[in-house]
Amino acid sequence: MSEILNKLSGQGVAIWLDDISRERLRTGNLEQVIREKNVVGVTSNPTIFANALSKGDAYNSQLHDLAVRGVDVGEAVRAITTYDIRWAADVLRPVYDATGGVDGRVSLEVDPRLARESEKTIAEARALWWMVDRPNLMIKIPATVEGLPAITQALSEGISVNVTLIFSLERYRAVMDAWLAGLEAAQAKGLNLASIESVASFFVSRVDTEIDKRLDKLGKPELKGKAGIANARLAYAAFEEVMNSERWQRLRAAGARPQRPLWASTGVKNPEYSDTMYVDQLVAPGTVNTMPEKTLDATADHANITGDTVRPFYEQAWNTMAALKDAGVDYDDVVKVLEDEGVEKFEASWNELLESVTKNLVP
Repeated sequence: MSEILNKLSGQGVAIWLDDISRERLRTGNLEQVIREKNVVGVTSNPTIFANALSKGDAYNSQLHDLAVRGVDVGEAVRAITTYDIRWAADVLRPVYDATGGVDGRVSLEVDPRLARESEKTIAEARALWWMVDRPNLMIKIPATVEGLPAITQALSEGISVNVTLIFSLERYRAVMDAWLAGLEAAQAKGLNLASIESVASFFVSRVDTEIDKRLDKLGKPELKGKAGIANARLAYAAFEEVMNSERWQRLRAAGARPQRPLWASTGVKNPEYSDTMYVDQLVAPGTVNTMPEKTLDATADHANITGDTVRPFYEQAWNTMAALKDAGVDYDDVVKVLEDEGVEKFEASWNELLESVTKNLVP
């Protein structure tokens, strides 16, 4: 194992792999990264599945059977993705058992075309939860305004939720409120709160990508590459506020567990930046960092893990955000653009996935 990854895990950061594929599963590669690289969870998204399906022949046999059965493309996609997720969940089950259900989690996203429709998102979450039928599953629901009631409803039914596509601090607070409401409803139904796990996926690199473009136009290059980390650090401050609230303490006393902040979009887009900046600059206890394999390998090789790099820097983070505002960066517009783009990108990947499956549904 990498000494650096051991240090990162020792700081209370759960390392999740932001990738899945049938090839990774059938070759035993997932077991290998769990064993050798401290990986304790897996996340997926439509882009990851579209990429997996475009390579190799791992899905050919299942595609053939689905075609012979005359399954429509929507159900074929569900069959393919849930197959991989069940397999990954079984591989990670020992981690789930060893951590008391905190880690060993595998995330599966609802159809992103439903991101603006609450009732359909809830129905899809229930269907996927039933189809996978593994206790270590998490259903990914986007943090759109319409996604918030779906998050609450899913949690109230005992469905573990990975809230995705969070960009703004205001929306993050609304996500935590939706999470608390879901747990309170679950408690009222007499459900076991300890079995309901949730993470809140706060996107990082995309914030820098969007704000850096604006800083170039504003002639303020000295502020580039700082917004994503500052934004995430302030999200952790908001998390700590909720953890200190009476509302949370009541739920905690009833057996509930925290909704951990998860740093997503941690692959560095700008080659001028350190390729591990969204890992070693966001070390804090009780967090998850979900990494593409390239970032995981870079972290294992040369990340600089020095301890908590979030809580000592709250003031610096506020100053960074203030400087961005003074420079003319419209934060509210940035996060709106990012949410809209995030939904659109996942919709495009989903459509690509549908097209690929359609093309390959040949008896």
